[in-house]
Amino acid sequence: MANHSQFGFQDASSPIMEELVEFHDHALMVALAICSLVLYLLTLMLMEKLSSTTVDAQEIELIWTILPAIVLILLALPSLQILYMMDEVDEPDLTLKAIGHQWYWTYEYTDFKDLTFDSYMTPTTELSPGHFRLLEVDHRVVIPMESPIRIIVTASDVLHSWAIPALGVKTDAIPGRLNQTSFITTRPGIFYGQCSEICGANHSYMPIVVESTPLTHFEHWSSILSS
Repeated sequence: MANHSQFGFQDASSPIMEELVEFHDHALMVALAICSLVLYLLTLMLMEKLSSTTVDAQEIELIWTILPAIVLILLALPSLQILYMMDEVDEPDLTLKAIGHQWYWTYEYTDFKDLTFDSYMTPTTELSPGHFRLLEVDHRVVIPMESPIRIIVTASDVLHSWAIPALGVKTDAIPGRLNQTSFITTRPGIFYGQCSEICGANHSYMPIVVESTPLTHFEHWSSILSS
């Protein structure tokens, strides 16, 4: 959950999000090194008298061609690795289907017979103490901790987007099309998200809440909801 005046990311709760945070820090250090070098050269040009040079023009052209290529490689290789990791869906333990509507979500646990429910935002007047305004829902998505989860996302009317920042998940919900992604929660907790695609007048009133629990608690919850 993000805090007021927070400059960084939320605490990573999945391996993918951890990789994304590390890549962000890596890219930021590369940008800092480039800015420092440019600032140093500008200061040198302003403070020193350049009466002569001992570097040939071809050598300078070679340097300013090779250096940017090295920088791009340093950024591209880890970026491509994370991209392929995010696209990989390998033998999930649970498959969840999320259907976006105006303006609520429908969830179907496809591995269970009759486990389907709608998730609406909890009105401000009905919030319990400690719950977050515009983020709490009447039915949370409950998933087992440390288990590969595949989520299939679609929509019934307009474009939506199923996004959980702490898990590093953001998948567009498109009518007539199925998009899928996967994630693993590394710790128990409650993770909040919102629809990240402008979908109409009440776009900001269709939050997403994922609750990660131990497997025994998930089995107990699913048995109660299915009965």
